[in-house]
Amino acid sequence: MNPKQVMRRYVKEFLIAMSAYVVILILSISILNRFDLPKLWQIVISLAPALPVAFVIFSIMRLLIDSDELQQRVQLLATSFAAALTGLITFSYGFLENVGFPKFPTFFIFPLMIVLWGISLAYFSKRYQ
Repeated sequence: MNPKQVMRRYVKEFLIAMSAYVVILILSISILNRFDLPKLWQIVISLAPALPVAFVIFSIMRLLIDSDELQQRVQLLATSFAAALTGLITFSYGFLENVGFPKFPTFFIFPLMIVLWGISLAYFSKRYQ
């Protein structure tokens, strides 16, 4: 499969999974706000939006596996840098919480890592052009 086909497949899989995420997220919030459900069902419905995110992760992995060696290297550098910087930011902020800063919601750690991955991917891609 050539790089264009690989990217086309990834974009298709990503858009389908993210569309499912948005729909399931809206439905789950609506259901949880409207109905008084048993705790088990609240947990299941709360976790439902994570399922399409898992498909996004699988499509990213397929993209990386099917990419050439240079693209894999660029992605490795970008994800490694994003993970390390996310760790540094959250670790440092943990110390600030000791002096009265508000708690950092763990819900934001994954989106932070994704944003940093995108920024570092742009940097490392440009570096290897």
